[in-house]
Amino acid sequence: MEVTVEYMILIPVLILQIFLFPMFVNVVMTQYVNDQKSLALQEAASYLSSSIEQVYLSLNHTSIVSTTLTNNLGPQPLIDGYAYTGNATLQTGSNSSPVLDVTLRLVGTNISTSTLVTLGQNVKWVKSTFTSDSSSVCIIAEKFPDQVIQLSFGT
Repeated sequence: MEVTVEYMILIPVLILQIFLFPMFVNVVMTQYVNDQKSLALQEAASYLSSSIEQVYLSLNHTSIVSTTLTNNLGPQPLIDGYAYTGNATLQTGSNSSPVLDVTLRLVGTNISTSTLVTLGQNVKWVKSTFTSDSSSVCIIAEKFPDQVIQLSFGT
């Protein structure tokens, strides 16, 4: 009699575990995969921000009067099979220095990230879009005789 009662209690618990364990694993793995995508996107945003800053600093020297520079980028074109796009907006930072807010979005998902790049007073950003899977993605920088440096994404 006691064995039957034990089975009556344990069988529903075992059946419940059969359904709950796969659902729990699915939720955990989905979160893990999204976290990995988000981390990879953050690395791409950091790489892009660093490249923009290096181009700006290269041209921001008094010995360079005026020139145009194209910096071809080599970011990872896809993250887990997804392309990503980006744009940037120039804002005024807390110490009144211009800050470029670079935002990347993973196409087909709701994953996005942004980074900030502090630049000098002589910078101008041209509204443009970055597309990771473009074969000729680049940063275009133009320095004018009045020392203004104009930056944008190019293709």
